[in-house]
Amino acid sequence: MKWLRISTALTGLAACSFMLVQVAPHAREAGAIFAAQDDPAVLSELKLDALLRQNDRLVQDNIEAALAAGDTDLADSFVALARERNIALPDDLLNRVSDAVKAENSTSHFAKRFATGLVTGNADDVASLSGTVAGDLFVIGDIRDIVREGKHLATGEDTDRLVLGLAAAGLAVTAATYVSVGGAAPVRAGLTLVKDARKVGRLGEGLAAWAGRSAREVVDTPMLQNAVASGSVRRPGETVSAIRAAFRAEKAGALVRLGKDVTRVAEKTGMRGAMDSLRIAEGPKDVARAARLAEAQGGKTRAIMKLLGRGALLLVGGAFDLALWLFGAALTLFGLLSSIKATTERLTQAWCDRRRARRLRRAQIAAEAALADAAIKVIV
Repeated sequence: MKWLRISTALTGLAACSFMLVQVAPHAREAGAIFAAQDDPAVLSELKLDALLRQNDRLVQDNIEAALAAGDTDLADSFVALARERNIALPDDLLNRVSDAVKAENSTSHFAKRFATGLVTGNADDVASLSGTVAGDLFVIGDIRDIVREGKHLATGEDTDRLVLGLAAAGLAVTAATYVSVGGAAPVRAGLTLVKDARKVGRLGEGLAAWAGRSAREVVDTPMLQNAVASGSVRRPGETVSAIRAAFRAEKAGALVRLGKDVTRVAEKTGMRGAMDSLRIAEGPKDVARAARLAEAQGGKTRAIMKLLGRGALLLVGGAFDLALWLFGAALTLFGLLSSIKATTERLTQAWCDRRRARRLRRAQIAAEAALADAAIKVIV
């Protein structure tokens, strides 16, 4: 029975040791992810490590897909990611990406798309986005959007109140840009990107809902309706003054911070990168995290957000699984320590019992010898 108890303890010790070896790497990774949940740069690196271990062709396949979709900027971002992580890519694929980047950055292509963004206010690439931003800086774009959406509002048609509010806020910020000699330009560009993301359907639902509430708070709707009813693109000075009067600058702090964060993303990743961050963001905090990620990862940011989605910004989904790994490791460690304790106690008890048995045998032998001597003396 004694040796059975020792064997049981040793079996438990071996089993817990084996389980801990299996669980420890996952628990270590889960712990690192939990520790980095407030640092999007570190968090994205940890998640990328796990993702790329599962598929060594992941980067190459995404480059092919980006080229097929005509998204040269995204393909180039994946090339930067591959270069940083020493992932080998075929030479012909690298040449195709290089040629596509040169073609997209050509003067003729850029000028054509820039003019499209400037005139229509719609953007789907870097050049057209640049044109849209330029139009808003010269108030043309904002007046156009306000007049269009305002007319819809006045006639009872479907109105995008978010675009209307952002355009109204943009006019006020544009005025501040001129007064501060460009000091407010980053905010102006950021608000334009948010507005354009809304137009092309790339604004996340959560962020759109928040921005819509913020836009309504900074605009006096009745006053804005009157300004729109009497305004016109042909009278920009009067229209701008009337619209600006409907803007509540004291309540625009949240939108201003959003515009700054979007611009920080665009400065590091380009306008498409900013659009990607607006698409996956569920609120202004997500955009602020995207700005921190972009400042740390630079040109690789688009590829990272493509692979990880919102998970590049914060710990979403899988948190329960990570917690299970940590709990499993803690439970296994507890079992291991308990097995060590039980094994040590039972081995010690067996050693003590053995020594006690030896002493008893020696005492018994000594007693028997003494009795034999006494018997001999009696006989003699």
